[in-house]
Amino acid sequence: MRAALLEQHGAADVLKVVADYPVPEPGRGEVRMRVRASALNRLDIWVRNGWPDIKLPLPHILGADAAGDIDILGEGVEGWQVGDRAVIDPGVSCGHCEFCRSGHENLCPDFKITGEDIRGTNAEFIVISTRNLLKLPDHVSYTEAAAASLVYLTAWHSLITRGGLRAGESVLIVGAGGGVNSVSIQIAKLAGAKVYVVGSDSSKLAQAQSLGADELIDRSVEDWSKAVFTRTNRQGVDVVVDNVGKDTLFGSIRSVKRGGRILIVGNTSGPIAEVDLRYIFRKNISIIGSTMAPHADFVTVMKLVFEGKLKPVIGATFPLEQITQAHLALEQGDVVGKVVLEL
Repeated sequence: MRAALLEQHGAADVLKVVADYPVPEPGRGEVRMRVRASALNRLDIWVRNGWPDIKLPLPHILGADAAGDIDILGEGVEGWQVGDRAVIDPGVSCGHCEFCRSGHENLCPDFKITGEDIRGTNAEFIVISTRNLLKLPDHVSYTEAAAASLVYLTAWHSLITRGGLRAGESVLIVGAGGGVNSVSIQIAKLAGAKVYVVGSDSSKLAQAQSLGADELIDRSVEDWSKAVFTRTNRQGVDVVVDNVGKDTLFGSIRSVKRGGRILIVGNTSGPIAEVDLRYIFRKNISIIGSTMAPHADFVTVMKLVFEGKLKPVIGATFPLEQITQAHLALEQGDVVGKVVLEL
């Protein structure tokens, strides 16, 4: 089968597309899917570049998201037929620990993300447990479904499940670009919140506005945390979504109101940050970590996509053979919206 292989860590040109990679066979409770679309995420770049002490069997196949058709059923599979259209939940858990049994699969001690910890979806065929499948309606394209899964489940779990965002509240999203941030705008508006967005340039802010952002703050021309404070009548916002980390955490603390919540969903600027604890206890701030989502959240948010209440933004599509160009487009910020490989 065709597959894009990571044979060593490095720049985008280390990726190699082959035509003769072994076709996987499904085990018990699994199916084999013919992949029709596989979306890229910033996670793919981090894994491709590698990090100190990363221990990843090579060659590796990147890619967390996928949508396609069921090709073969493994032993014991029920409720699925060959030819069914499906989208995958990229979070893989053991299925039998206390967290999995209680519906909190993303807290499973053996939790893995497809494409990061195990081989991913940048290939013609994948095998996946039926626990990770959701049937894809005919009116939703493979490309839309693949573009939605990881970023929508991450944003939904953060804002709604963990953050408890309610109608009438205000939310600040630190960063106008990026998949999770763009999706967070849509979900926050669907929840009935007022949305403030910090961006690095006018084009990214214009895209945020087109998705429903109410207040746009260009950090290249003004101090964004002061701007938030001013625009909220010196109150701050109820919720801050921060996936930047070290460089923005203090600004997020300044921007949130007393009794507010800061959602930590990533650390693109680095994982180690200094915090003045006086702000935390004096303002009664809750700092809430969130990563991925349980399968129930995946089903909930994907059904909103299927109903058209949430709409994935597709920035560019590439054939699998152009995966290097796709990585460069994502890495260099040449596109707004998701980058998707179409097989």
